[in-house]
This record gives sequence, C-alpha cells and structure tokens, in this order.
Amino acid sequence: MFNNSKKRNPKKLTSFSSGAGWACKLGPEDLEKVLSGLNEQEIPKELLGYSTNDDCAVYPLESGQKIIQSVDFFTPIVDDPFEFGRIAAANSLSDIYAMGGKPLFALNIACFPSDELPLEILTEILNGGLDSAKEAGIPILGGHTVRDAEPKYGLVVTGIIEEKNELKNSEAMAGDVLILTKPIGTGIISTAIKRGKAPESMINDAIKNMSTLNAGSAKAMSGLPVSACTDVTGFGLLGHLNEMCKNSDVSAVIEFNKVPIMEGVFELAQNGVIPGGTKKNLKFVEDEIDFADVLADYQKLMLADAQTSGGLLISIPADSSNELIERLKENKTLSHEVIGQVYKKAEKLIYVQWMKMSPI
Repeated sequence: MFNNSKKRNPKKLTSFSSGAGWACKLGPEDLEKVLSGLNEQEIPKELLGYSTNDDCAVYPLESGQKIIQSVDFFTPIVDDPFEFGRIAAANSLSDIYAMGGKPLFALNIACFPSDELPLEILTEILNGGLDSAKEAGIPILGGHTVRDAEPKYGLVVTGIIEEKNELKNSEAMAGDVLILTKPIGTGIISTAIKRGKAPESMINDAIKNMSTLNAGSAKAMSGLPVSACTDVTGFGLLGHLNEMCKNSDVSAVIEFNKVPIMEGVFELAQNGVIPGGTKKNLKFVEDEIDFADVLADYQKLMLADAQTSGGLLISIPADSSNELIERLKENKTLSHEVIGQVYKKAEKLIYVQWMKMSPI
C-alpha cells in the first residue's frame, strides 16, 4: 500500500474533493432539469435507457442474453489511494449486480492533478481498482486518463445477463418487502473524514463497507422471484426508493428503527456533519414523503445520505423473503434487514414510521 509521506504528498486526497465520493454527484433536481432539456431520441422499446433511471443500459442479443453497461466515477472519499481505487471500482461494479447481471470486463476512467500529486499515487489508485476487479473475476482492459485539478476515478463496466434474470427498479409490487444489504451513513462519514472528525476505527469501518462488492447479494437473489432491485448510491436510500416507487406506481412504508446505520453516524448527524449532497437529496424528495412526527431533521437527513458503493435495495414477495435473508447471511452480506413493505399507491410515495410498520 502506498505510503503518503508529507515530503512527497503534503496534501490529502480528500482535500482535493469539492464533494467526496457520490456526494460530488450532480443533485437529483439539477440532473432532472438537465435531462428534461435533452433533444428527443428514438430508443427501441427492447433497449433500456435512462428514462426509468435504472442502473444500467441494456442491449439485447439474438441469443436471449443481454449486454448491460454502466459507468461511474467520483472524487476521493478516503485519503489512501489504494483504498480509493478499490471503493470506486466496487461502486462501478455494483450497477451490474443490481440488475442481476455478471460483469465481463471494465475500462478505467481517471482524472489526475499530475502537477500537484506524484504519479505513484495514480498508480496506486489504479492498483486498487485492479484489486476489486480481480475479486469480481474480471479484467480491466484499458481506459482513459486526463489531467484535472480534482482527482477522479471509476470504471466503465460491461456485463451480461440472461433475459429471464433481468432486474429493474420499476417492477416492485404491493405485498413485497424491502431488504437492504448494507448499512447507510458513508456520506456523513466521508464528510467527517474531510473535517478531521472521523476516528481511525470509523474510517476503517467505512472502507470495509464501501469496498465490499455486491456480488454476494446478487448471488443470493439468483433464482428467486425478486420483483425489483437497485443499488443505493448518490441519491440516498430515500431517493432511490422514491425512484423505485415512482417507476413501479406503488407506495412504500419503511421503519426507521429497522434501517441499518453505521456506528457513529447518529452522533455525527446530530452535530451537523452532513454533506451538501445529502441536504439536496432530502429537499428533492421530501414532498413525496410522509415522516413520522417523532423523527428529527437529522434523522430524515440520515435516510437521504448520499452513499458511495452502497448496498442493494431489494423488493421481493413476502413469502420468499426468508429464503433471501438466509442466502444473504450465507453470502456474508453486511446487512440483511427487512426495512419496509410495498403497498398499492397512496397519497405519498414513501411513509417513514418510527417503529412498527402500519398499513397505509
């Protein structure tokens, strides 16, 4: 692992980030505004593009299989370059897993301030990416690098999926339960890291969370009647659940006390350690959400926290949920909690309750 000596690198990687990890992502309101102004294009109905905000583009083959492809990159979320590379690559692979696919190969995307940082740091970032790709069983075949004032790294990942196994974020059904496979809070912790308020143990927990591949979750879902799935990243749990409910024409109830949250995040949020991207996330969806009166503002923000390399949010019929949970445990996912339930569409898309899930 690279040793960042002060002589060679007086600046921390995160000091270059205007928004660490997925907190640098264009906010949902801004993104919606940009996409709404695009010229119309004819996309054949058998292709899947950006209209439903699914995790990958999908292109069918004559064999009954489909090519799936996604691209993700972002600014440093930790100061260790190797770990940054691992996390960014794990995040890029996640979209393939969220759609039930198998990654085939990847290409690097890197931006780097070569006049500010030694090139060895870029080498370590790329080595971190190679480490995650090796764990996923795929090669990185090339890529593209540009000079930039802000370091950025990620992958273009190409995968394949059997048509019968394709998962979307638009087919959740009333009667499903919602399961989350990683605890949330990485956006808040990344802000604490930038502010020098994160202890070493918290940083290590966050690295473990973000660098863990969602391959185990994808394996657990295989062969089960999963209705819908998405990975929880830059728009936070509420943002991605909002997309799922909107695209599926349903509503959902989540139980705050069941949502897995990383250790120390409560205290950080209470003390105002909140990323700007998280605040934008909540503002964008709050009109679609009914919050229990007992929930404080900081708790609402925790649910909207911009995640980097977050877990999968899975919507599955209740009678198949126990088998999925057992499989998630067997595959050692970081979480396997039922956090909510899907209902027929109601006045609001999401209802956040404190403890017991009540019908809407």
